[in-house]
Amino acid sequence: MDNKTPVDPKAVEEAVARIKEMSERLIEASRGAGLASLNAYEKSLESMLSFQRSAGKATQIDFISEFAAMQANYIKAMSEAYTSAARQLLS
Repeated sequence: MDNKTPVDPKAVEEAVARIKEMSERLIEASRGAGLASLNAYEKSLESMLSFQRSAGKATQIDFISEFAAMQANYIKAMSEAYTSAARQLLS
C-alpha cells in the first residue's frame, strides 16, 4: 500500500514564489524599521549631546565646559561611525 500523495509541480512552484515574495517584503520592512531606528537614535543622541554641551557651558567653569564639549564631540564621532556602518549593512 502506497501512502504517498501526488505532488503538483505547478502548485509547488507557486508556493515557492509566494514564500519568496513574502520573504522579500519582510526584508524590506525590516530595513525600513532599521533605518527608522537609526534616525531616532541619531535624533535622541544629538538632543542629549546638545544638553551636555549646554550643561557644561552653564557651569561657567572653563575646564568643565571644555571637557563636556570634548566628550560630546567624541561620542558624536563614534556614533556617526556606528550609524554609518549600520546604514551600509541595511542598504
